[in-house]
Order: sequence, then structure tokens, then C-alpha cells
Amino acid sequence: MAEVVLFHHAQGLTQGVVALAADLRACGHVVHTPDLFAGRTFDTLEQGVQHAQEIGFGEIVQRGARAVDGLMTELVYVGFSLGVLPARYLAQTRSGARGAIFLHACLPRSEFGSAWPEGLPAQIHAMDADPFFVADGDIESAQALVDESADVRLFLYPGDSHIFSDRSLAAYDPAAAAVFERRLLDFLADR
Repeated sequence: MAEVVLFHHAQGLTQGVVALAADLRACGHVVHTPDLFAGRTFDTLEQGVQHAQEIGFGEIVQRGARAVDGLMTELVYVGFSLGVLPARYLAQTRSGARGAIFLHACLPRSEFGSAWPEGLPAQIHAMDADPFFVADGDIESAQALVDESADVRLFLYPGDSHIFSDRSLAAYDPAAAAVFERRLLDFLADR
């Protein structure tokens, strides 16, 4: 079974993120859910993004890095939207990563100044009409990462919801989330 670090999105460590972690634990995985916002959650994505901007995106990444201090290095990093920042940083720069899952967001390769690690498996999951993923250029970053590495897969789901996999949010899409969760469990089974 895998050891996973699950980084929350801009609305904070919501009940939906906690529920996904519980599901993974029920399947035998060890799951850590660092709270990058020190207990704060937000009703809207805009409020959460504003809070993240006040903290600073660099600080969000560093909070994620501090959260794994003392953990083994053989981890799978999973990030929901904003949580892709520390997940991608750690997958690219901390040795020993077993894999990465990026949900609803993908950063440009150059964000952390190094190429994607050779042989490191990753998946990117988003909706094909998600205005943040498509209009903000994440889809191009995702495709570039897939083109760069045979170990990275992009999964696009029909719809326009941003954080479709968090069952505590209005954007939750049960059908897409079920497919995503099956793919996540299959990915973790190989780690």
C-alpha cells in the first residue's frame, strides 16, 4: 500500500478532502492531510484564493514542504487545485517520490526550475470545460507534461466544474468523481 500526502484546495481542508482521505485509508493506504490554512476553510473559491494570495503562494509551497519533514521519502503526492503547488514542488524536487496526482490544476514545467523526474508516474485530472483549467492555461501545461514524459497521463472529464472531486462542495460531480477515485485507487495500488 502507498503512503500519500493529500494537499487541499483553496477552500481549505474541507470535509470532502477529509472524506477522500478516509476512503483511501479504508483501502489500506497511509494518508497525511496537512492543513496549509491552519484550520481555516472558505465558503467560496474566491475567498480561499484571496486568503492564499495574502499568505503568498511561495509560503503555501513551503508549508507543504514543512508538512513532509520527518516523513519517509517514498510518498505519493496528491494536490487538489491550489494543493498542486506543494504536490508538484515535492514530486519534482524531493527525492524518492513514488508518484503524483494533480487534480483540477497543472503548473508549467518551469515553475520549479527542473524537468519532470524520469520514470516518475503522474496523473492529471480535470474537466474539459473547467474555466480555470482551460482558460488559465493549465490544460496546455498538462499536455506539455504528458508530451515530455511517457509516465504522465491526462484524464479529462466532461463538464465545467472546477473542484468536481470534493463531495462537500456544490461543484461535486458524483459520476466524474467515482471514475476519478477508481483511477486513483488503481494508481496507488501500483505504488
